[in-house]
Amino acid sequence: MSYESIKVNNEGGIISITLDRPPLNVLTIAMMEELILAFKWAQQEEGQLVLLDAAGKAFSAGVDVADHTPDKVNAMVDVFERLFKAMSETAKPIVCAVNGAALGGGCELPIFCDIVVASEKAKFGQPEIVVGVFPPIACCMLPKLLSWPRAMELLLSGEVIGAEKAEKIGLANVVLPAENFANGVKEYLKKFLDKSPVVLAMTKKAALAGLNKSFAEGIQEIDRIYLEELMPTEDAKEGLAAFMEKRKPVWQGK
Repeated sequence: MSYESIKVNNEGGIISITLDRPPLNVLTIAMMEELILAFKWAQQEEGQLVLLDAAGKAFSAGVDVADHTPDKVNAMVDVFERLFKAMSETAKPIVCAVNGAALGGGCELPIFCDIVVASEKAKFGQPEIVVGVFPPIACCMLPKLLSWPRAMELLLSGEVIGAEKAEKIGLANVVLPAENFANGVKEYLKKFLDKSPVVLAMTKKAALAGLNKSFAEGIQEIDRIYLEELMPTEDAKEGLAAFMEKRKPVWQGK
């Protein structure tokens, strides 16, 4: 399928979805519809990871202000939430590579991902409060990712922070040099690419199963996933056998 505002690729275990409306990658209703289709496509592709990145000088400056008008706002909110639903239904770990500004809705994309790789030029912020509104996805996710005071500081101030502070407070996993950032991201991702794709997906599922539950409830569901879904896979059997036989595993992805 061809897209107008994004690009997709699948190479070397990395399934890439690239925002491609430079220079600012402002999110329009049509672009978000394309992203929904792309995440559904990525779910069906073979590979270890989904990489969400962007072309241009900014990751994304957020949702198009023109789509906030009374005649479009309901459709905009609908497609925006369907986009995050599509991301939440993606079993593969999602890595977001941020090189430049990620603001408003453009910041909610990385905070919804599983891993965030930032360049030295990256900036993160939820400035919605400045114009008299709040960011729904960020209000849901930031208190889960950060301490309550850190989350509320970002939500209530509208402050835009740099990559170093984002890493310090736990919004980004790592900060890489801006020069040759794409290559740096590929190097960083190598530690995931020698793992079984099915076990990566199962591990993400297990982590989500225990999130926001009591220990008793969470571990019961995690044990069920381990015994009923993970252990019957060919890759679980292969990984354990390879360890016992002191050899490198050969993953089948099933």
